[in-house]
Amino acid sequence: MLKKLNKQFTAQLKLEIKNKAEADKILQDLNNADYIVESVEKKETKRYPAPPFTTSTLQQAAWQRFKFSAKMTMSLAQRLYEEGHITYHRTDSLNLSETSLMAAKDFINQKYGQNYWSGKIVKYKTKSNGAQEAHEAIRPAYADRTPESLKGLDARQLKLYTLIWQRFIACQMASAIFDSVSANIKASNYTFRANGQTLKFDGFLKVYPTKFEQIDLPDLEKNEKLDFVKLDSVQHFTEPPARYTEASLIKTLEKFGIGRPSTYAPTLATIQDRNYVEKNEQKRFAPTEMGTIVNDVLVKNFPEVVDIDFTAKMEEELDEVADGKDTWQKTCRDFYTPFAKNLENKYKEVKKSDLTEKTDKICPKCGSPIIERMGRFGRFYACSKFPECKYTESIENKAADLNIKCPKCSQGDIVERKTKRGKIFYGCNRFPKCDFALWDKPINEFCPKCDSILVQKSKNKIKCSNKECNFVKK
Repeated sequence: MLKKLNKQFTAQLKLEIKNKAEADKILQDLNNADYIVESVEKKETKRYPAPPFTTSTLQQAAWQRFKFSAKMTMSLAQRLYEEGHITYHRTDSLNLSETSLMAAKDFINQKYGQNYWSGKIVKYKTKSNGAQEAHEAIRPAYADRTPESLKGLDARQLKLYTLIWQRFIACQMASAIFDSVSANIKASNYTFRANGQTLKFDGFLKVYPTKFEQIDLPDLEKNEKLDFVKLDSVQHFTEPPARYTEASLIKTLEKFGIGRPSTYAPTLATIQDRNYVEKNEQKRFAPTEMGTIVNDVLVKNFPEVVDIDFTAKMEEELDEVADGKDTWQKTCRDFYTPFAKNLENKYKEVKKSDLTEKTDKICPKCGSPIIERMGRFGRFYACSKFPECKYTESIENKAADLNIKCPKCSQGDIVERKTKRGKIFYGCNRFPKCDFALWDKPINEFCPKCDSILVQKSKNKIKCSNKECNFVKK
């Protein structure tokens, strides 16, 4: 941390430090060092607008902005399309009609002024080799139909339409311009780098706001001595890749050519409906026990089908059929003949695993031993005499390692449960005698305003479970 005329700013060391001993030596060398500006570079940088939406980029953006699932996004887009507000929403094309481009130009010039138009008609080309480009990119049916002018849309429809409209208009607007400054600062035998940027002209950001960081550096001159404030030594650990969100999984599917625009949402819905994955508190996918078992069986017995390149290769072969370079009969025969033979063999070879586990519980209906079974939505208790006795019982996962008593009846404990579709919620273990339930994970604290139990909304956000109370713990 350095400063000039009481204006502080941060500079980072331009050196990879491999261990603590090396870091300690650098800190010692920099003790009482003078910090001198070695060079300053000032320039204008431009930030260009993103292209209009395709199916995959719309699904990604809707998740990032509103946490809309791919399935919800496509449902909302379907309604917008049917009502004539947007163009067809299942597309991998970035093409835009000449009529729409001229309409966007006229709207931008009239609404925002000529300096906000890009100065030329901007056309985009898809980078995906497998793109079929049968339709236009997703855009509003009419450029001048602003979100504010639409009537009769529900809140979620309006959010999605606004996103589509903003992206389309922005793609024909001028770039945003930043004043950028980079300075090298010498201290002892080491060089630090300070970077700053301030917005000079908002351009497309006026319509399609995106996050950016403004760092205002003081006016620095070459050979100028700076005041030292403090030196921070921060250790960074190598972290594993983050788990997939809906947006990042769709991006990966598109990257590897797995599926088409119309299949992204059903794919994500299927793996959740079948309980192969579940979402954690950060809304990221994590494999379930069922998902891990199914994956292991498929990878072991059908490696050529679950290979990451399988779908892309199949799409290429189907494209050859469409182009007349091959026949569909030969394509189907080449795949299905060996697959059917392998499938028949696996029916004989693969033995059904015994996934049941013994317990010390007794069936309250018939007195037989209770066993733990694996079902579609995870493990559950069942009578060992099934199908003669059909008694079942859910396995309660106690959310209260914290020992959270039910705030409604004060007798039961809060436990983690699952709905029939596998969604996690938290409720009293005395159900149906007590019907207390929450979607958000409770913590063992109570609201100072209304005395309701507090819940963990996100990693850094704790709120009151009472919807009529606006208490947030900071």
